[in-house]
Amino acid sequence: MKSHQTTQTMKPATAAKKLGVYLEATPAEFREGVVSRAQLDAFQADPPQWLRELRANGPHPRPVVAEKLGISISGLARGGITEPLTTEQIEALKQEQPEWLVKERATQAEVRKEGARIKKRNAERAAGADHPRS
Repeated sequence: MKSHQTTQTMKPATAAKKLGVYLEATPAEFREGVVSRAQLDAFQADPPQWLRELRANGPHPRPVVAEKLGISISGLARGGITEPLTTEQIEALKQEQPEWLVKERATQAEVRKEGARIKKRNAERAAGADHPRS
């Protein structure tokens, strides 16, 4: 029996998310077609000029904006940022240091600190389970 393998494809929105770019800023042929797994791998391995340009200058989708600012997506919303931003706009926010951004960065730092504490505690518990007391 011969194995029949179909080509995996995804919607442009899914591919844009995986590539970390804002879908509406991609070329029409990207938005209007489907993207195969092989095409996605090729985009990641050797990005075309439009993809390099988008990654460098934006506009960036909210998850990328949040990451570049060092805050959560929820923090973006609390700060009133609901639209994609360009790299230039992100850099301007970093320079301005608005009060909401300072607060959100502090919140994010606490979240990371707590996550590290819990991870350490769980690792210590796991190590303790490996060596039962006699």
